[in-house]
Amino acid sequence: MTRPVAMITGGNRGIGASIATSLAARGYRLALGVRQPDKLPDAIAALDPLVVPYNAEDPVAARAFVDAVHERFGRIDVLVNNAGISDPLELMPDQRVNDEDMEATLDRLLAINIKAPFRLTRAALPHLCKVGQGRVIVLASLSGKRVLGLNAGYQMTKHAAVALSHAARRAGWDAGVRACAICPSFVATDMTLRHDLPREEITQPEDLGRLVAEIVSLPNSASVSELVVNWRYEPGL
Repeated sequence: MTRPVAMITGGNRGIGASIATSLAARGYRLALGVRQPDKLPDAIAALDPLVVPYNAEDPVAARAFVDAVHERFGRIDVLVNNAGISDPLELMPDQRVNDEDMEATLDRLLAINIKAPFRLTRAALPHLCKVGQGRVIVLASLSGKRVLGLNAGYQMTKHAAVALSHAARRAGWDAGVRACAICPSFVATDMTLRHDLPREEITQPEDLGRLVAEIVSLPNSASVSELVVNWRYEPGL
């Protein structure tokens, strides 16, 4: 039996690495799109992935990544749009919607958090349709379901990321493609280091790895369109 293939952006650390590890344990062959292929952690290299240079801001990177995966494996079963940023210019505090210079960050947030996964989903969709059970995972955020903090640009792009997942789900539905927007609150990654949080209590990258592996393994008859993941109680979430 041919082993399925999973493409993951940003699969060399944090949430992406945990997803890669969980899918490898389920028998998936891995294709990782990363900015620095020569700096792959030993634990991820041991999974024997195809590693492709991938810069989310490069408009041609998506097509090149998909072509490289299809050339190597001849199929694509799962696409995980994981790569993303929160504070592109490392500005503190978070920029509010009424800040005059917010557009300096918004363009880059849109390029990486929305345009890049859109291009990748568009390029991979024909291959996902061919396998009859293609899966698309979009790492969105709980900031894509409600607005709690003040990082307006990030919140806007994560709302759009949820919409992208639903659009992919609709476009590929008749061909057996199912898509899910994963919407976690704070996760113990480098992205949340600047927040004063109980690191052992918040959601761990490994938690999301397990959840993604379960979702992509569900049959077409049990589609999960959105998954809200929270480490603390919020009314309605």
